[in-house]
Amino acid sequence: MQMKGPRGTQDLLPGVTEKWQYVEDKLKNLSMRYNYQEIRTPIFEHTELFQRGVGDTTDIVQKEMYTFTDKGDRSITLRPEGTASVVRSFVQHKLFGLPNQPTKLFYIGPMFRYERPQQGRMRQFVQYGVEALGSEDPAIDAEVMALALEAYKQLGLKSLKLVINSLGDIDSRNAHRQALIEHFSSVKEELCGDCQERLEKNPLRILDCKKDRNHPSMQTAPSILEYLNDYSRNYFEQVKRYLDVMGISYVVDQNLVRGLDYYNHTAFEIMSDAEGFGAITTLSGGGRYNGLVSDLGGPETPGIGFALSIERLLMALEAENISLPIKESIDCYVIALGEEANLKAAAIVQQLRQQGIQVDKDYQNKKMKAQFKAADRLQAKFVLVLGEDELAKNEVAVKEMETGNQENIKLDVLTDYLISKL
Repeated sequence: MQMKGPRGTQDLLPGVTEKWQYVEDKLKNLSMRYNYQEIRTPIFEHTELFQRGVGDTTDIVQKEMYTFTDKGDRSITLRPEGTASVVRSFVQHKLFGLPNQPTKLFYIGPMFRYERPQQGRMRQFVQYGVEALGSEDPAIDAEVMALALEAYKQLGLKSLKLVINSLGDIDSRNAHRQALIEHFSSVKEELCGDCQERLEKNPLRILDCKKDRNHPSMQTAPSILEYLNDYSRNYFEQVKRYLDVMGISYVVDQNLVRGLDYYNHTAFEIMSDAEGFGAITTLSGGGRYNGLVSDLGGPETPGIGFALSIERLLMALEAENISLPIKESIDCYVIALGEEANLKAAAIVQQLRQQGIQVDKDYQNKKMKAQFKAADRLQAKFVLVLGEDELAKNEVAVKEMETGNQENIKLDVLTDYLISKL
């Protein structure tokens, strides 16, 4: 029986991993430019973390988590998203006590959700995300959205749209919640089973339903913006003012609610307008979560963050026909002819690698012509030929493949020669 990877997973092979490495390096460098530091949390956590942090009424907790009981009879879940784990770590290690606040963190790592696999949506996928904890300044909301947009722009994407909304504070959400219950109660039996359950538990989630999105009641549902109290309304206005002065375009969508229970005040998504990207245009999303830290046992601490899927980012690059500048060549290839030359070649390869030069050699005892073909396939910039004559003279023949020029170089100056050329 031939073994295959589990459904919803993928192998990233050489030729593809280089793209991932390039994108991840760009994201890490961008994060540090905004003064966000990397955090790495466990791939699995206690299930209760996501039940409390993400919310019992979310599709993630109800339908999509990979949960199992370990040998200690503990319920463990592979992390379905990054924010709850970061906030748990923030509380556990008392990062709120550090002198420099807010605490600004970023992460890159695999997440797991049991859902129907489709292009850009896998059961194991990789998220990049940032979290800013400890500030209730609307300016940091704008900073996080600016960072999210810049992540795509740095890689050359242009067909982008920032969509924002306010979910208000607790008082605003409670007033809106009651209005939603009254609005949808009259059509409850026409809604899907999930939305019928959400009506009492979390009616805001009905607005995010993919099954009922075209139901007429969705078009007439009361807007959260109509129920914002003065504080929430002023906060949202300040966020928009910061985006305006930063030159960031946006669209306000009163139906944007996001899929996680912990959001309040600012919510946002970045979408792709690229032709051929697909029906699901959302690239990333995030928002403010002022109550999450205290829900997980920490002090009252405001927070805001976002996450993006690396898979969907790469899809967007493909939709806009953007090629990444991936290096597909190596610096040198050493061709050795004879047993003594092979021994010397191993020493040369080791020496060059220690000096930062990318170099390889033959390990299959190929003839000289076949070794040159291997060098061509690897797009080697230089080929170093070492035979009996070269050994006798303590030198190596160095051929520059682009020009065809060839020189004999003494072994004791070979490293300096190649460094000057490269």
